Formats: sequence, structure tokens, C-alpha cells
Amino acid sequence: PIPSPARALFLDEAGDVLAEHPLAAGEARWIGQLPPDVDGDRLRAVRLVTTYTPGLPGEHQLSVVGVGSFTVTVNGETVFDESIDLPGDPAAAFLSPPERRVSVPMTAGEPYELTVTHPTGAFGGMAVVSFTLGHADPSPGDEALMAEAVRVAAECDVAVVVAGTTPEVESEGFDRTHLRLPGRQDELIRAVAAANPRTVVVVNSGSPVEMPWAGEVAAVLLTWFPGQEAGAALADVLFGDAEPSGRLPTTWPRRLEDVPVADVTPVDGAVAYEEGVFIGYRAWHRSEKEPAFWFGHGLGYTTWSYDSIAAEGTSVSVAVTNTGDRPGREVVQLYVADGSERRLAGFDVVEAEPGQTVITTVFLPERAFQVWEDGWHTVTGEYTIEAARHVADPRLSATVKI
Repeated sequence: PIPSPARALFLDEAGDVLAEHPLAAGEARWIGQLPPDVDGDRLRAVRLVTTYTPGLPGEHQLSVVGVGSFTVTVNGETVFDESIDLPGDPAAAFLSPPERRVSVPMTAGEPYELTVTHPTGAFGGMAVVSFTLGHADPSPGDEALMAEAVRVAAECDVAVVVAGTTPEVESEGFDRTHLRLPGRQDELIRAVAAANPRTVVVVNSGSPVEMPWAGEVAAVLLTWFPGQEAGAALADVLFGDAEPSGRLPTTWPRRLEDVPVADVTPVDGAVAYEEGVFIGYRAWHRSEKEPAFWFGHGLGYTTWSYDSIAAEGTSVSVAVTNTGDRPGREVVQLYVADGSERRLAGFDVVEAEPGQTVITTVFLPERAFQVWEDGWHTVTGEYTIEAARHVADPRLSATVKI
């Protein structure tokens, strides 16, 4: 929302003010319950009023986020008067409401009175007032910004590019239509990497994205939509004060076309999972395509050797050694192997100093040896258990008898 303090005016049918409430910024939101001094029976519209003084001259972007009819004025002149339709899924109106933008020329240092007027309505019997007045400063344009990024990268010891998805392409309430990074981010990354071979790309997304430039950069770090301390945590990892010790919970493809999924197009609102249990990394085991990164993949700042494995009942012990020159953390993963196919049975996190050998013992759950047939049933017999760095990188194996 626009950062200026604002006022919400509650208007009746004649446009008279029923009540007025202060707002910290350009966001009006009352869902289910209006302020106590507002007569809901007489309420017909809500008007957000604020004064904004730009710091930069040029074409400023004003936006309205919400559903319904909106009228936006700047110093009394109407710049937007349209209706924004409800998305196909009504829940998306709350989780990821649509946005409309309009360009407005402004002079630096000159105050502008901005208003948004929105007729009120109800949703599921609840009173709903929910809209936002957004703002973005003038942009020099993609070409100028990329040229500046390339110039700065060429002068630096290490270049860091933070890329990722946006709420418009990845959020709750709707499906993604592709796995590409939005906009011209791939082009930006390649341009920066060409200017500085020591480029680190930080990918801020909640699910897999295509990374066609992965082989052209020094490192890729996935941050997975972090919280408010993201900046401090990212700095700790980039400067080596903390190790990036996570492992992928999904398999990341090189291209969307490579993904081994039978069908993702709903018919009458339903998608049939014809693959049965062969989804995720199990599907990739049967595919002729090689993913970019397998389930369980992840690197740190040291190296590891897998030394020995021993099984007693369903208790499996694995010895690993930190062969690098830094302390580190390793995720020892155990899979039930059946030929070239594997399924995760257990894992443990170990820490070791340089040169130190540690032994971890993982107790495999009964569910790892069960199948579903009107209930869970244990399948007896001998099983091969593999210790691996990720699902496609087994290092050791042992046999257990169930």
C-alpha cells in the first residue's frame, strides 16, 4: 500500500459521511464486522483519502487491489473508473486479489490528494470492505536497470542476484501455468553471470522453477519464501558464518516439458492421478529424462565420505566422515531400494568437525515396509537399504529382513 497516512470515509447513498477512521497506510480492510459507529444499513461506499508527496519526478504507478467498482482521483481528476471482476475461484479474491494499475505524472515535492471510492458489498452474508491503494516510483526501465546491474557486477568480487516468483504467479487459490521465473529475470541472471563468473543466484520461490542458467553461475541458493529475518540469515550463509544445510523436498526439472506427469488438465473440475504411487521422485525413476536436481539434493561448505553401514533388525547405522576443512552438517538419507527405484525410509542430520567421523543410527518405521490394500499391510521378506546423499546418489547398502 501507499505509505502515506490515510482516512477512510464511510458514505451513505447521498454521499454524506457516516463515520471517519484513520488508516496507517493506503489499505482499507474490514471483513465480517464494520467499525461500531458505522450504520451498515445506510452504508453505500467507502472512500480512502490520502495526501502523497513524491520524492521523484516522472510517471508514477498507482494501483488498486481488490474486487468490484473503483474510482481513483488525483487532485480531483478521475484517473481510473472501472470494475475489477471476481476471479474464477472466489477464495482467490481474498488470498490473491487482482490488481489494476494506472500511470500518473507527478512532480517531486508537490503534494497530491489521492482518493479511492469503492461501493460496499457483502460476501457470504458478511460485510466486506477490502481494497488497497498501491504506489510505485518511476522506473528507469528494464534496459537501464540491467545495464546498471551488469556494470556493478563487473566491478565486484562476487555478484549476488536475488530472483524469484511473485504472488501473481505463485500463491494459494490457483495453479501455476509455467515454471519460468517471471519477467526478464533469466536474461538478467545471464547478463550478470557473463560480466562476473563469480555470480551467486538466490532463488526466492516456494516451489520448483526452471533455471536454464544454472550451469553458467558459481552457485545457486534456494531460500523458500523466508520470514522477516531472511536478510540476516542470507548474509550469514553467503559470508560462510552458517552452512546451507537444507535438502530438497521435491525434484526440480530442467524444463516443464520434462516433468513425468500424465495429465494436469482438469476435466469437469477434477484431475485423475493415473500415475498411482509413481509420482514425485518415483515418477522420475521411470522417466528417460534427467532432472536438474533430485529429491534430497543439497550442498554445503564441506565434503563427506560414507564409510560403513550396518543393520540390526530395522535399526541402521551409518558412519560418515567430514573430509573437508570446515565444520559441517550432513543429512544422511536411507532409502528402501528396489532395483533402480527407491523410496525414502528415514534420515538423520549429523554434524562433524574437519576429519571427524560420526555414526548415526536411524530406526526405520514399519510403514517403510507396508503397502495399502484397504488398510496398511506389512510385506515380509528381505529389503535392500541404501544410504544416500540424495535419492539418485546411493553410497552404501545393507540388507534387513522383515
